Amino acid sequence: MNIIYNIAVFKIKVLFFILKFFNSKIKLFLEERKNVFEILKKNISNSEKYIWIHVASLGEYEQGLPIFKEIKSLYHDHKIVVSFFSSSGYEVKKKDSIGDLTVYLPIDSYLNSKKFIDIINPKLAFFVKYEFWPNYLRNLKKNKVPTYLIAGNFREDQWFFKWYGNGFLLLLKTSFTHFFVQNNFSLNLLKKKRIFNSSVMGDSRFDRVKSLLDQNNSIENIKEFINTKTCIVAGSTWNEDEKLFIDFIKSSNKENICWIIAPHQIDLIKIKTFQKKLSSESILLSEMKKTNCKEFKILIIDCVGILTKLYSYADISYVGGGMGNSGLNNIFISTTEYMSAILGGADAIFSKAHNFDYENSDDFSDRISRNQFNILINESNLDKVKDPAKGSYYIEYLTNELLKDYKINFNNKKQASSDFIQTAEQIQLKKVYNLEDIKEVEHMNFIAGSPPFLRGPYSTMYTTRPWTIRQYAGFSTAKESNNFYKK
Repeated sequence: MNIIYNIAVFKIKVLFFILKFFNSKIKLFLEERKNVFEILKKNISNSEKYIWIHVASLGEYEQGLPIFKEIKSLYHDHKIVVSFFSSSGYEVKKKDSIGDLTVYLPIDSYLNSKKFIDIINPKLAFFVKYEFWPNYLRNLKKNKVPTYLIAGNFREDQWFFKWYGNGFLLLLKTSFTHFFVQNNFSLNLLKKKRIFNSSVMGDSRFDRVKSLLDQNNSIENIKEFINTKTCIVAGSTWNEDEKLFIDFIKSSNKENICWIIAPHQIDLIKIKTFQKKLSSESILLSEMKKTNCKEFKILIIDCVGILTKLYSYADISYVGGGMGNSGLNNIFISTTEYMSAILGGADAIFSKAHNFDYENSDDFSDRISRNQFNILINESNLDKVKDPAKGSYYIEYLTNELLKDYKINFNNKKQASSDFIQTAEQIQLKKVYNLEDIKEVEHMNFIAGSPPFLRGPYSTMYTTRPWTIRQYAGFSTAKESNNFYKK
């Protein structure tokens, strides 16, 4: 496998060298990595001890950041080298990462990986999620560098769990000192493959999101731009989202409203086209220092990495990607949004068909829209229970995690007979459940997809198609299925 992999890497390097004359992105990819070794030689000192942290892109960096901070505090006598594979992470964090030095990761050839590790000579190495590079792992192993995976997330359909990936799986098994994974499913999958140097650490994204509340979210000139106006922040917007803004801005044209729009993709040509379609003059974030920003009502963000800070300025937030067919819309997103509104105490919710804003809705899209409400009302009974958040295993778990350091007195008062409801399956449920109700329950603290499968064999029917919801009961009709489960 090693020989085949290195031949493939060599062919890719040759192909990239040819394609760079015709493709600007490939040219940029190669140019960005051209001076990595010179940067390392200039900044790495033989008298210092180093820890190497590698992430794929900005998302993995943000996910691992809470752990990186702990590593830095524990190993304060070490310096940290952070490497990125993607420009989306490097360009944002090259001057603002937790590392003492931030670089691109050179292409994973044998010579590149050996040279990279020989220069840094790391005492520890950390990878995040599932960013695996065989030659780097082999050279770390050869140099006896303790190597750890953080926030690992494994699925059965990953290629190295197939028969043809056994060689690579063996490399992972023998290269990593320990696998810190996000969930029990990943842990059990590794154990099934006889990888026992692993443990569950949870999802550090929750720690990262929580820490955002405490960070300094100020951005230069934003407060002056907003002034006393009501601020609408629209983040990660796609073309269909922006069409809505154009129509709304043209029709409203109110003096007391300002907009901050952060496109999903930073493309200056598209941004300029978008600006021309607006009825009001707009300004780019990069232009704010040169201009009196108070004169404008629309600010367009032409950089990445500051959206979390921008939302802190919002009176109204719009999360893009839910309109049209180029975004990220699926039934899970809108159902989750409805549930969030219900849990937050919304008095009313309006559901539009998923294609309402870019084409005429049809019978199918209207039916899907109605059925989302049918699921929430008739199957989830969210309109009948006293506390919609109670009873959700996931929400209860998060609540317990957030409040475990506090002493909470739970109300275990007995329920009156009027506090019961009857489901469509003729099953009697309480409107409120408490600790007394679950003290004899044996299947707590388990998740779907993990032995002994007390919450089911799979968390979703198709791991590669999470928008597909299907219940398999083994019966041809709903009536037969309900009769079985009522027993």
